Amino acid sequence: MTQAIPESELIINSRGAIYHLDVRPEELADTIITVGDPDRVAEVSKYFDQVEVKRQHREFVTHTGTVKGKRISCVGTGIGPDNIDIVMNELDALKNIDFEDRVVKEKLTALTILRIGTCGSLQEDIPVDSMVVGTHGLGIDNLLNYYRMENNDEEKELLQHFLAFTQLDGNSRPYISSAGSSVLKHFVEGFHHGITVTCPGFYGPQGRVLRLGLHYPKLVDSLTTFRYGQHRIANFEMETSAIYGLGKLLGHQCLSINTVVANRVSKTFSKDGKASVDKTIQYVLSILAAI
Repeated sequence: MTQAIPESELIINSRGAIYHLDVRPEELADTIITVGDPDRVAEVSKYFDQVEVKRQHREFVTHTGTVKGKRISCVGTGIGPDNIDIVMNELDALKNIDFEDRVVKEKLTALTILRIGTCGSLQEDIPVDSMVVGTHGLGIDNLLNYYRMENNDEEKELLQHFLAFTQLDGNSRPYISSAGSSVLKHFVEGFHHGITVTCPGFYGPQGRVLRLGLHYPKLVDSLTTFRYGQHRIANFEMETSAIYGLGKLLGHQCLSINTVVANRVSKTFSKDGKASVDKTIQYVLSILAAI
C-alpha cells in the first residue's frame, strides 16, 4: 500500500485547499498560464469568457475560467525560482495527489503550463516589444540541483559547452531543461526562439551595477556571444528554467513566452511595456483556445 504523505509535507488548509495557493483540486484547470506579477492575473482573466474561481493567498493569485469553451487557470507566481518551486509542486499536487488519502494517484494528469512574462533580450536582432519563446531554460540559479534530474544528450552537450564558455560553475552548478515539445510546436509564427537563461536575481546576477561590484562583470557580454550549433541565448529573466526543469520531472508540458521590455545589447527599453504584454496575452490565449 502506498504510504500517506505526512501533514508536514503536504499542507492542506481548513477549506481543503493547498497551503500557499489556497486552491482546491476542482478549482484548477489542466491548462495553466503563470505570470510573475500577481496584478497581471486580472489582465489575463479579463479576456476569459467567464471567471468561475478567484483565489488569493499572499502573492499567489489564481483565476480560473474559460476561453471559447477551454478551461484555463491563470496563476500569479511572484518573482524568482524559489516561488516557482512552491507553485509547480503545488499545481502538480492539486492534480496528482488524492487530498483525502494523501497518496499519489495511480493515474497521473499531465498539465500544460505556459509562462507569460517579461524579459531582457540578449541579441540585437530581438528588439523590445517582440516575443521570445524559450526552446530551453538554462538556470544559473541553484534550484534544480536539489532534485534528481537527468538530461538528454543534446541538453548535456549544451550545458557542457556553456560551462566551458562561461566558467560559471564555481559558485553554483548551472542546469538546463527543454521546453515541452507538444506545446512548443504551436508557438512558432510571430515568435523569436532561443535559449532563455534564468537568473537568481535582478541586479548582480543580471550584470547590473548600482553600488556593489560584480564577481562576474563580463557575464552579460558572454551570454550574448554564446553559440552552440544552431543554438544561442535569446533572453534572460527569473523563472523559466525552474518551470521547465520541475515540469519535465513531474511529466508536464511547459513553455515560456516572454515579451522583451529591455534590449541589453542596444541599451533600449520599451516605451509601453504594458501594451506589449497585453498583445502577447491576447495572442497566446488565441493559440491556446485553438489547441
